[in-house]
Amino acid sequence: MKIVAAKKILKANDQLAAENRARLDAAGVFCLNVVGSPGSGKTTLLEALFAQLKDRLKPAVIEGDIAGSIDSERMERIGVPVVQINTEGACHLDANMIASALKEIELKGIDLLAIENVGNLVCTAGYDLGERLRIVVLSTSEGDDKARKYPAIFQGSHAMLITKTDLLPHTDFDLERIAADFKRLAPEGAVFQVSAVRGDGIAEAADWLADKCRGN
Repeated sequence: MKIVAAKKILKANDQLAAENRARLDAAGVFCLNVVGSPGSGKTTLLEALFAQLKDRLKPAVIEGDIAGSIDSERMERIGVPVVQINTEGACHLDANMIASALKEIELKGIDLLAIENVGNLVCTAGYDLGERLRIVVLSTSEGDDKARKYPAIFQGSHAMLITKTDLLPHTDFDLERIAADFKRLAPEGAVFQVSAVRGDGIAEAADWLADKCRGN
């Protein structure tokens, strides 16, 4: 019987992630890993951010899903180059999947690569993909207890974007509570409250992302 330790798998992933990061850095491409639950609004958020950044950055997207290409089709409709990864059951992307997808992207033509990870607050926390920045997306319809239930994903993120703030009057979501929980886990992390439907907070989040891409 052979037993493969999880630490060995993660170490191999981290090595591949470092190679991905070096390749992207050499090409002058800033990589963003977007994590969050299914239905948190990741794709809609990216659409809104890209609209704000269209005169400043040239984006491309890697879409991660268990099956289907719905989100990729949305990116194509707004003119953003996209590669779809279907994990066929796996609950997260890994660095090897990203390395394969990078072969399909013309890096010379982009400034920003956004990886929309598989919708999950658990599995995605432990896998470095080669990104320079990770943001966690949390919608007001999910509840304000997620940082306490799933601390690892929040602790490893550089920012939390609270989406669907237009629904706040219809929920008991506590903005102060979730912000405090996030700051406890990631003291240097930024917090944005946004509504992609109304456009609230999108400009501020886009400006922050553009600054990060420039190294500020």
